Amino acid sequence: MVESAGGTPEDGAAEVLDRPLPDGVRRAVVQIVSDGFGGLTVAELPPQLRQYARFTPTRRVKFAANAMAAALESDPLFRQRIGERLREAQPELAGALDAGTPPPAADPLDVAAAAYVLRPPGWVKLVTAAGEEAQRADAERADEETRAELDRLRAELTAARAHTKAETERLRAELDAAKREAESAHRKLRGALSDIKRGEAALRKAAAEADTARAESQAQLSAAESEARRLKARLGEAEAALEATRRAAREGRSVEDMRVRLLLDTVLDAAQGLRRELALPPVSVRPAETVDAVEPGRMTPKDIAARALSENDPAILDQLLALPQAHLVVDGYNVTKTGYPTMPLEKQRLRLLGSLSQLALQTGAEVTCVFDGAELAAPVLLAPPRGVRVLFSKPGVTADELIRQLVRAEPPGRPVIVVSTDREVADGIAKAGARPVASAVLLKRLSRG
Repeated sequence: MVESAGGTPEDGAAEVLDRPLPDGVRRAVVQIVSDGFGGLTVAELPPQLRQYARFTPTRRVKFAANAMAAALESDPLFRQRIGERLREAQPELAGALDAGTPPPAADPLDVAAAAYVLRPPGWVKLVTAAGEEAQRADAERADEETRAELDRLRAELTAARAHTKAETERLRAELDAAKREAESAHRKLRGALSDIKRGEAALRKAAAEADTARAESQAQLSAAESEARRLKARLGEAEAALEATRRAAREGRSVEDMRVRLLLDTVLDAAQGLRRELALPPVSVRPAETVDAVEPGRMTPKDIAARALSENDPAILDQLLALPQAHLVVDGYNVTKTGYPTMPLEKQRLRLLGSLSQLALQTGAEVTCVFDGAELAAPVLLAPPRGVRVLFSKPGVTADELIRQLVRAEPPGRPVIVVSTDREVADGIAKAGARPVASAVLLKRLSRG
């Protein structure tokens, strides 16, 4: 039981609300608790409210409203302490409630909140009456707001009707003007259509002329690109020659010295080979022996012609490779795609290089195998076989161009044999002094072992 200010038990303490506390009354109760909160020590506060002891009244109302309302309802001692602070703050209102005569001029919500905290006899009726009064006030205020809103809407409707009427008349006038403009535009459109047809005809003519000019430009562009590629190839060759010259200069000798020395070795080896081939005795040739004549028992030119070999006979390749300082240059993919085109490129290379290594060992000739670098999907990790030089063309340079560079790098007079069935390659290296041989001839020679 909660004791009254006079110290006697209150009958109102046993009264219980049979409905939720009205919102207005609840807000007023929370404000009373928040105001009296600051006058209590931390020890006097319920445990669940001690965390809000240092909050300002505004923050307590914002963050601890539910906790304060619950503590006031469930903790009679806390409610009594808040009631004491309320009596100190509003003694007249507390006295009037104890006497059962609440001041008629006071706010019903404040009276109901004070009665809820102090719990005088009949406090439930006060709280209930305050809630009903607040609901009536809210209903009256809502009714007034509704009437005001209705009046405003009526005024807006009247103004909208007047505006709509004026707008309709204006739109009707604009529609009439638009109809007149549409008729005028229709006449202009017919004229414009005629102009468009004439323009389309002119456009088709201009498009045909543009196509012709474009085709001519494309042809000129293709020719220019071809010339640019050729000049680029020549430039690459010049750069390669310059680099070779610089490299030879760094090594202390020039390219011409190297070419002359190689040519000299070729001539000496040719002379020695000729001496061995003719089995010449180590004596001087007599002047009479230099006279051209047919001696009894000697072979005639007709007999020599009868010994000529066919272009497809692999024996002709053996004779060429038997020449002193012979250099065999092989167009790699041209040979492999002629002999075994169904094999993967890697296996084609390995098979050809293995056969060329055996040929180099048998003949002692210098062998260079050239592959087109454009066929490569990735850098080739390849250990060249013994006796065979393996070269790949650089990006933008074909294997045919690299073969022509190799032929031009050789000194005049050195026997150079180029294996390729490419007619353009064969004609080009023949002009440079090299001997072309078909890929089929090399394949026959390699198959013989």
